[in-house]
Amino acid sequence: MNVRPLAIFGGTFDPVHLGHLSVAWEAAELLDADVRLMPASVPPHRPAPIANAPQRAAMLRAALQEQSRLTLDTRELERSGPSYTIDTLTELRAEHGDRPLVLLIGADAFAGLPTWHRWRELFDVAHIGVLSRPGVEAAVPVELEAEVAPRLVADAAALRAWPAGKLIELAVTPLEISATRIRELLAAGRDPRYLLPCGLFDDPAVLAPYRQR
Repeated sequence: MNVRPLAIFGGTFDPVHLGHLSVAWEAAELLDADVRLMPASVPPHRPAPIANAPQRAAMLRAALQEQSRLTLDTRELERSGPSYTIDTLTELRAEHGDRPLVLLIGADAFAGLPTWHRWRELFDVAHIGVLSRPGVEAAVPVELEAEVAPRLVADAAALRAWPAGKLIELAVTPLEISATRIRELLAAGRDPRYLLPCGLFDDPAVLAPYRQR
């Protein structure tokens, strides 16, 4: 098998900012993969977003203009109930056959993987790419360490040999941008011009959910 992987990068994207996009783009290059940004509808592990589903989808469409490697997938916004990753990956596996799928997840979130719904089954349907900051390590629970140790690969090309089941660490360049801080700036009537994709400023209505609070 030598098929370009499909990587999935989820989040609330409330709002999507340059930190999200730079990490997704770098992961796409490291894996030689296409990446889908997948906003969560009802995230099980965090408070509900301020912007609603159509508003966050509109922000992502504006942010992803004029390139094709990062694309938007709105299936979790269209699904009722909590956005469980296992359900999404199972759907994608049914759609893409044996194409390698890679779930992109930050190192801190990865350390909490045992709290996720049916977490061990994730490896049945996808690889996992852990987005790590160079020189920074998150403490991993013993049960997770035992699960992933035999799955670890060092070379991204190795992921193409299997549709799922492996884990790779991807050292990415973090941009210290906070969605919380961006929301505060917008609520105060300020203009976080170089924290957000320029496409979000083309239409004033796109950022209205945060300015009207």
